[in-house]
Amino acid sequence: MTRTEIGRFTSEKARERFLRAYEDAMVLWPQPRREADIDTGFGTVHVHRYGTGRGEPVVLLHGHGTNASTWYPQVAALGARHPVIAVDTIDDPGRSVQHTVVADSADNARWLNEVFAGLGLDRVHLVGHSYGGWLALNQAVHGPDRLASITLLDPGGLAKVPRRFYLNMVAGAMAMLAPRRLRPRLGRLLANAALLSPPELLRPALLASRTFRPGSRPPARVFADEELRSVSVPVFALLAGRSVLLNAAAAQARLQSLIPGVQAEVITKAGHGLALEQPDLINQRILRFLDAQTSAPERRPG
Repeated sequence: MTRTEIGRFTSEKARERFLRAYEDAMVLWPQPRREADIDTGFGTVHVHRYGTGRGEPVVLLHGHGTNASTWYPQVAALGARHPVIAVDTIDDPGRSVQHTVVADSADNARWLNEVFAGLGLDRVHLVGHSYGGWLALNQAVHGPDRLASITLLDPGGLAKVPRRFYLNMVAGAMAMLAPRRLRPRLGRLLANAALLSPPELLRPALLASRTFRPGSRPPARVFADEELRSVSVPVFALLAGRSVLLNAAAAQARLQSLIPGVQAEVITKAGHGLALEQPDLINQRILRFLDAQTSAPERRPG
């Protein structure tokens, strides 16, 4: 299935209201933070930059329906060692502005590669959560030339999206209507990190769920075995033991059987939003992997 429409807000007023909430959420990021807009063949992609570290750049890709603000627990830790760039995915609600349909896997690799080029990045460590993990894995398959490594946080693309994922989304949306004092308990019960998040992070997500129409983007398709076998960059995967998207053990086994040298670890007590639930642990694991890539002989895609 390919896409035929672009995502859009229901009105300019709705978009302006969302953007005010978005700016409030970005206050959660450490300072100083810089922003840039990168022109691509599919629209203007908005990015946030942070960090004084001298390591190779780390590019962050958020999950479906969210934006760069969700990375606030990661940027300070990663930015101490690496320049960090967080992308507002072009067809999600954020500050990116899409004008052309991103139709398929090749188009996704193309727009992201154009962002790397526009930022002058020749070698990046790509980190993606959920649908962002699908984008990162897709880049390793269809556009790996600028990749130093990819890190996948409970990614899409390893198995068909199960029914329980959609049911959990509905349950989470209903739980957000509950009194604030009850939301953390519901969040732990549902393994839904959004319910444990600060109000500043929840507000743009709630507004987007009501006023952003995501076009015709299909669920993250499952990568074929031959696609995964073709991955030649270092891969690190952190899988959530309480994930509503994946069977962690099955996903780990599939990665290990198909991608040479992959490192795949199950975080047993984490849900799908593991980077929000256990940020210190996730940051530690990512940095350990990145440090190992710095000391290892360079592997170029090929």
